[in-house]
Amino acid sequence: MDENKLFEQFEAAAEAAEQVFPAPEAPAEVVLTYCPAAPAPVVLCYERPLPPAMCPPAPPEPPAPPEAAERPARRRRPKRPRHGVLIFFLCAAGFLAVTAGLMVYALQRQSAPPAGWEDKFHQYWDDYGDYEGDGTGETHIPSYPVGGDFRLRLTEAGEAVLSAGEVYDRVNPTVVTVVSYLPGGSAGIGTGVIMSADGYIVTNFHVVEGGESCDVLLSSNYRCEAKIVGYDQENDLAVLKVEEEGLPAAEFGSSDLLAVGDKAYAIGNPLGLKLRGTLTDGIISAINRDVDVEGVTMTLIQTNAALNSGNSGGPLINQYGQVVGINTVKMVSNEQGEAIVEGLGFAIPSSTVAHIVNCLISTGEVTAEPILGITVQGQIILEDGTVGIVVIEVPKGYGGDIAGIRPGDAVVAVDGEPLIASDDIIRARRRYAAGEKLPMTIYRDGELMEVEVPLLLPVD
Repeated sequence: MDENKLFEQFEAAAEAAEQVFPAPEAPAEVVLTYCPAAPAPVVLCYERPLPPAMCPPAPPEPPAPPEAAERPARRRRPKRPRHGVLIFFLCAAGFLAVTAGLMVYALQRQSAPPAGWEDKFHQYWDDYGDYEGDGTGETHIPSYPVGGDFRLRLTEAGEAVLSAGEVYDRVNPTVVTVVSYLPGGSAGIGTGVIMSADGYIVTNFHVVEGGESCDVLLSSNYRCEAKIVGYDQENDLAVLKVEEEGLPAAEFGSSDLLAVGDKAYAIGNPLGLKLRGTLTDGIISAINRDVDVEGVTMTLIQTNAALNSGNSGGPLINQYGQVVGINTVKMVSNEQGEAIVEGLGFAIPSSTVAHIVNCLISTGEVTAEPILGITVQGQIILEDGTVGIVVIEVPKGYGGDIAGIRPGDAVVAVDGEPLIASDDIIRARRRYAAGEKLPMTIYRDGELMEVEVPLLLPVD
């Protein structure tokens, strides 16, 4: 285009702009103006890929190496577990197991009988049955000194009646196996009852009769040597002593409180060692039953609780878990020798046991039962509810007279225990031997007084 013509167009446009926007007269306000640029042409574009025929050829790919084409694809191996940790733990577990086994073996060697001990004496029982002594009326087991302070005490009946399982749990730890070694390598096996935590044990005399030494096997399998404190062949009782402390001791109840029909239990070692700790049950079939045992008349408790070979010396137990007798005899045949008798077992009453045991521990000999020297009858109730047993007679020269007791006095306590009936006085007296003094509390003329009654033997 001609430059002159273009310049003319530019000037014409400027003049037109001045007419539209006249220049302000001075002084005028300054206004910012915006002048849009000249419009530019807008072109729409569309792109698409070229036809294959018009596309340039792609460069060829390089050929693969010959070995890559011929070699098969490598399989990925699974990860192997690390065996080092596993082997370490297995070795550690094996070491601990061996160590524990050695410890258990050492404990068993320390507390259990020697190897073959149980089988040997169990076979003895299979051959000979219940051991009834050698008939000598003596024992050669090493002796233990008499004069100990322990006294067997009979307690009142419990309040809660126990189940058979509860009776077993309470009494079985106090039941022991007594093994009396006899000349010639044989042995007699019976049962015993622990009376005190320091190791006084009661059993039948015929279990240890003729023995040269004696072992006691606890329910925990702990075995210890026993010595003889004393024995009474006529009443078939013996007291043993082991040098141990903290033993479980049985609670002895009064056989004087038993009645026919009461529940009864027995624990013992029927047929020897393999069945030791067996519980049987039944009832009290009779009390104060006079039974002839090898020419000696014994007043016993009769029960139908099963008693078998090896139960001798074991406990007869009431429904409160108290020992009320020591099992001693089982009838196995009638007078004609026919083996048809069942359910006839007998036990020495705990009232008799207490007197004999306390005599044996204190002096080593059994004396006649001492007497108090008072006669009582009836009871009174004091203002505070205390029961008193009334004294009606005091023979001259005996314990009651020496202690100053008078007719009309009331006995309210014996050996520190309150009374309910006159039988409680006899029960307390059996804890003491002749020559000892029995403490009593007497009520007289509105006052309580303490006395000590010497226990004297009756004068023929």
